[in-house]
Amino acid sequence: MRHDAKKISVLGLGAMGTAFARAWLDAGYGVTVWNRTVGRAEALVGEGAEVAATATEAVRASGLVVVCLLDDASVGEVLADTELVGVDLVNVTTSTPGQARERAAWAGARGARYLDGGIMAVPPMIGTPDSGAYVFYSGSPELFAAHRDGLAVPAAARYVGEEPGSAALHDVALLSAMTGMFAGVTHAFALMRGAGAEVAPKEFAGLLVEWLAAMAPAAYGVAAQLETGDYTLGVTSNLAMMVEGNGTLLRTAEEQGVSPELLAPFMALMERLLAAGHGDEGTTGVIDLLRR
Repeated sequence: MRHDAKKISVLGLGAMGTAFARAWLDAGYGVTVWNRTVGRAEALVGEGAEVAATATEAVRASGLVVVCLLDDASVGEVLADTELVGVDLVNVTTSTPGQARERAAWAGARGARYLDGGIMAVPPMIGTPDSGAYVFYSGSPELFAAHRDGLAVPAAARYVGEEPGSAALHDVALLSAMTGMFAGVTHAFALMRGAGAEVAPKEFAGLLVEWLAAMAPAAYGVAAQLETGDYTLGVTSNLAMMVEGNGTLLRTAEEQGVSPELLAPFMALMERLLAAGHGDEGTTGVIDLLRR
């Protein structure tokens, strides 16, 4: 089953699915949509979308089928009774790498070409020029090559390999780093709201963004250490110095009436690494402690 590549079906019209569908409509694609709650399609109909009565009907309507549902289980449920032989299926539903691999095998066994996607954006960024939005894709290289232009319409398309779980892994790794950054930002603002702080939140935000931007390139140093196996490479503030400095961070939190619970787990790992004799290294060795 191969159709016109300029026709796309979107299954799932939450905020993200709707944003994808609208971006393709704006770019002149023929878009068929399906959603369990039919009312969510009404606005898109006014913009030129066709509404499918069933998921099966939507799959049959287009050369590319994009699924954006609540979770991986929903994908299996929605497509359980749908013929997928010859279908080009792109699943941008949030999932784990393991779920992506299982879903790829499931799709392949039913005769479909499959791509998994990890969306690095929020809905308002989709279809917005220069928003910085992009989507990681992994799985069938043939499918990606056939639909590269269409996939790049809502957001930049970054292919990260044939292994189906790669897109989800890239997605979760970056989101995990973001979560750690948010933890640090949260702790910093908590400190500044304590006794003796005279800096307005907006003013402090500027300082914080400037500092985090300056520190972000440290990731390249970690990468270099991992690739060479030399965890002392380029180290200026070694682990022994940082663990000593942690005492000041903890005492300051106590003085300001702020819980250290967002910082404590990482500090504990640093102390374990130091106790194991790695005081002249940076913190890269913590990665090895995390690996089970």
